[in-house]
Amino acid sequence: MTDPAAFEDLIKSRFTCRGYRPDPVPRAEIEAALETAQHVPSWCNSQPWQVLACSAPETDRLREALFAHVQTADHAPDIPFPAAYEGVYKQRRSECGWQLYEAVGIEKGDRAGSARQMMQNFRFFGAPHVMLVTTPKALGPYGVLDCGAFVTAALLALQARGIASTAMASVAGYAPFLRAWFGIAADRDLLCGIACGYADPDHPANGFRTTRAPLTETVEWR
Repeated sequence: MTDPAAFEDLIKSRFTCRGYRPDPVPRAEIEAALETAQHVPSWCNSQPWQVLACSAPETDRLREALFAHVQTADHAPDIPFPAAYEGVYKQRRSECGWQLYEAVGIEKGDRAGSARQMMQNFRFFGAPHVMLVTTPKALGPYGVLDCGAFVTAALLALQARGIASTAMASVAGYAPFLRAWFGIAADRDLLCGIACGYADPDHPANGFRTTRAPLTETVEWR
């Protein structure tokens, strides 16, 4: 039996990295993590995810092009973004945002500063690698659900190998650009990106950790 404490340590050690060292990760290490993630369950074992993985040179080329594109482009995701964050979900989102801004020295009311930080999404926070995850349109929400399981497994498998990561819905907001860049088939939706690399421990954006709700808020026994 796998040691439950070891898994708990792994999942609690993972964080959303927003500052990376420039050194590329060996391709074999990323492929090993993705191979591990392949073993998550999916409806009828359909395994709907497809991953576009970028080398360091391709990531650099893409980050500059995407960053330039979003300056003037309209937001156009394949899958609609949340209509609103309300109640406790708004509170949790706000807490996370203010933790980040405080860590990087952005004061409340500094809209220019918060906008600059947000735009770092489109530079992949300096990560040497980025991957995009797509899902078949025909599988609808359940294909998205299966891909979410794969993304979580990939993030944890990367962490187990000492590779930091960032799951990124932000890049999916500019799906037409990325669809054209990579030649993504019309029958697939762009779900999200995953930036990865070695964390910069001295980057201020990596100096905080988000909280988690207690089970009393998320689990109801009957």
